[in-house]
Amino acid sequence: MPRRFPKLKPVPAETLALAGAWTALVDVAIASLLLLIAVDAFAPPQDLPWKPLRLDQPVGMATAIKFGRAAGDPAQCRKVLADGGVSFVEEPDRDFGDCATENTVRIRDGAAVALAPAAPVVTCPVALGYAFWSRHVVQPAAEAELGEPISRIEHYGSYACRNIYGRAEGRRSEHATANALDVAAFRTASGRRVSVVGDFRDEGSNGRFLRRVRDGGCDWFRAVLSPDYNAAHRDHFHLDFGRYSLCR
Repeated sequence: MPRRFPKLKPVPAETLALAGAWTALVDVAIASLLLLIAVDAFAPPQDLPWKPLRLDQPVGMATAIKFGRAAGDPAQCRKVLADGGVSFVEEPDRDFGDCATENTVRIRDGAAVALAPAAPVVTCPVALGYAFWSRHVVQPAAEAELGEPISRIEHYGSYACRNIYGRAEGRRSEHATANALDVAAFRTASGRRVSVVGDFRDEGSNGRFLRRVRDGGCDWFRAVLSPDYNAAHRDHFHLDFGRYSLCR
């Protein structure tokens, strides 16, 4: 006698559609995972936001994001500087009321261009901005416009307990917390000196160099002020990591 099997009920169309959707979703997830693995393995690290920020890498699509994260994290800021070969020493936090300093270091030698006077006290974000600016803006601009690298950058200081423009009243300057650096001039490897006060308006290579490094500084600092801003900055570039963004 032939064996009889129970009659199967047809699968509802909704169930088949749901199963198909889940299958497609799994396929997409697997394809996405494989793509992510390939991107992680072969894409330039400077283009990947999850890769560490490194001073010795070219500027890429994710550099700005990673730089912002590092600037906001004191430990990461220092790690990027140290891994990039920037020599610095820690400065203790000092409670001076409105002119208190915290998260500060002294930049010495290494991957950043030497400063004169040496080792000013700056916040770690300013130190980080200076390292990336001097490496990725100043030196390329010097090679292109001056035909040689910069060996030293002269400055007017970083810390000064004062209000903006030294006024008796008003809000404190970013210099009051060592969160700014005033750059006055650049010295090339051969000894050539290019100064903001003497060369910013120059139509030749000196002026082009200064305007390029001013413009490029806006990628690494929140505020960059030059002779184009006002007469108070006729002889220097003010670079800071304050609350306000301005590039002029």
